[in-house]
Amino acid sequence: MPGKERNLEVKAVDPDPQATLQAALELGAEDHGVLHQRDTYFHSVISRLKLREAPPRPAELIAYDRADLAGPTVSLYRVVAVADHLALIDALSDSLGVRCVVEKARRLLLWHNVRIHLDRVSGLGHFVELEAVATAPGGLVVERDRVEQLRQVLGIADERLVSRGYADMLA
Repeated sequence: MPGKERNLEVKAVDPDPQATLQAALELGAEDHGVLHQRDTYFHSVISRLKLREAPPRPAELIAYDRADLAGPTVSLYRVVAVADHLALIDALSDSLGVRCVVEKARRLLLWHNVRIHLDRVSGLGHFVELEAVATAPGGLVVERDRVEQLRQVLGIADERLVSRGYADMLA
């Protein structure tokens, strides 16, 4: 799929966000602070579509496709910067309809090519997400190894894995 990026994702319930943060920092992850994000999901026929607001950063329209599986899952995505996000929300709401709005506080940590998200999602609770961004064409061998290493260090057991996205859980 030309123009699309890909990553390997894992999402899990996080019963102890402070312990997860400490373990990630001890491993050498860099703390990039807390982002407050509002994701407006629109009805979409082919894939998933959301507009992300995370001031003071510019808003982004994100189209992505990912299977609803627990454990490491490949996600294909495209991110487009948006100049007038309020007008775009109105236009997409009028033409597609709003499926759900997800609000979260996200602590962002970076370890190699893996984004570690410690999320507090309104109405759902605490979660940890690992997103290993593909760095080369072909397989995701390095990314899978890093995700598995992080799962071990952060104590993300299989029974904590979540197969659905936040929007699906809230809907």
